Amino acid sequence: MKPASFDLSNPSTIHEAMKLLAESDGDAKLLSGGQSLVPTLNLRLARPSRLVNTKQILRLREIAQSERGFWIGAGWRHSAFEDGIIPDFSKGFLQYVAGGIAYRAVRNRGTIGGSLAHADPAADWISALTAIGAICEVHGQQGVRQIRVEDFIVGPMVSALREDEILVGLEIPKLSPSARWAYTKFCRKIGEFAKSICAIVSDPDQGMSRVVIGATDGPPMLLPLTAQSIGSAGPEELLRLASGELQEHLGHVELDRYRQHQAMLHKALGHVTEAM
Repeated sequence: MKPASFDLSNPSTIHEAMKLLAESDGDAKLLSGGQSLVPTLNLRLARPSRLVNTKQILRLREIAQSERGFWIGAGWRHSAFEDGIIPDFSKGFLQYVAGGIAYRAVRNRGTIGGSLAHADPAADWISALTAIGAICEVHGQQGVRQIRVEDFIVGPMVSALREDEILVGLEIPKLSPSARWAYTKFCRKIGEFAKSICAIVSDPDQGMSRVVIGATDGPPMLLPLTAQSIGSAGPEELLRLASGELQEHLGHVELDRYRQHQAMLHKALGHVTEAM
């Protein structure tokens, strides 16, 4: 199988890339790592008239300190997090998540921004970055937008990006020494997309606690009541609260799927409470 014909552009700046997208009137695709886009091209599920290759845009591979933590360019590969090339400001959380994405071959080429823009609900970065409170920086013809990850993912394979917009980077908070985290997921076999994900980040020094359920066939799901109870409720009470809140959100799904989500939630809460 091979893709339909298309034009390939190699801009060197964000402005050039945005201009190409705008001129294509919605019939262009950004190419980052290509781990999601290329298979759909080969199957001819996607038939853009133009691919805009972002490899030469250095801005997408920058790192800088920000007021809340760090600004990370959207073009960094998963393996850069896994291998410690990206500074560890998350107490090992992002490094752990990156190391569990698919296979090493995928991690060597796939990018954090490409994964978010593809908007697959089962993608690891979506749940993890929602849990840590990351904010997307999006550039377009109308200016710059700051969008929380949970709002950036609109639905299955649908992001908040407009046709002329590019996800340029992410502002990710730096966790304090007292922060705790957990990340659990259920896969039928190693390398497959997850059937269920639970990501928890609790940072009392910064007044932040988030519990996220992922791989739900929709945007990442936050459980605020459970998150607020971490550190105050006992283990049994916490599990009871979590089960009740999960039932409110996912009581309509098939029983097997619900139990998978419940198991990952309980496992993650167990990890967090053990670290207290």
